[in-house]
Amino acid sequence: MEAAKVPQQRGEQLLDAAVRYAEERHWDVCPGTWLEAAEGAERCSCGAAGCAAPGAHPAGPDWAGQATGSGAAARRMWSRHPKASILLPTGRSFDAIEVPESAGFLALARMERMGLPLGPVTCSPDRRMFFFVLPGAAARSDDLVRKLGWRAAAIDLVARGEGHYVTGPPTRVGGRGAVQWARRPTTANRWLPDAQELISPLAYACAREAADARTRL
Repeated sequence: MEAAKVPQQRGEQLLDAAVRYAEERHWDVCPGTWLEAAEGAERCSCGAAGCAAPGAHPAGPDWAGQATGSGAAARRMWSRHPKASILLPTGRSFDAIEVPESAGFLALARMERMGLPLGPVTCSPDRRMFFFVLPGAAARSDDLVRKLGWRAAAIDLVARGEGHYVTGPPTRVGGRGAVQWARRPTTANRWLPDAQELISPLAYACAREAADARTRL
């Protein structure tokens, strides 16, 4: 069987996106693992047969130290590994609030109706959404959710801050699909919202989703 080929265009898109994030948004970027053609399929460059996020996780323990906010450095990095995933470290230019996709779209529609300020939002192939907010959200999110009457862990709301990352579009995760923008970075959302502005509709949507899930059991 002929080995599956990863289109060259995909690598060019990743390089362009990484440079754009660094130059236009001033986000740090770090190249992660990538997908390699093997025996008619694609596998993660890490070599692990049961890799949980094929082609979309850090390539080594020092990934955070390798992250750069320089467009020129990003271009050099992805020129060496054009298929590398794009990792965006949290806790620097932004934190991210992660919620289930169904809850995320429910909250997004509500926030748009309310006219709340929104930053960029991504969707991952494993049906998770990531809302970009000002740094510091990870340290405060549990308390903010608790004040609303819920536990963040119980309603599947996770805040990512220092030491973590989100995967940037258009990174592909194995055969599951690509990370996409639900709300693209634009000049209009350059200034990120504070977590406190978004936590109520996000927590409400997550709690509703969790309650619905329990009734389906």
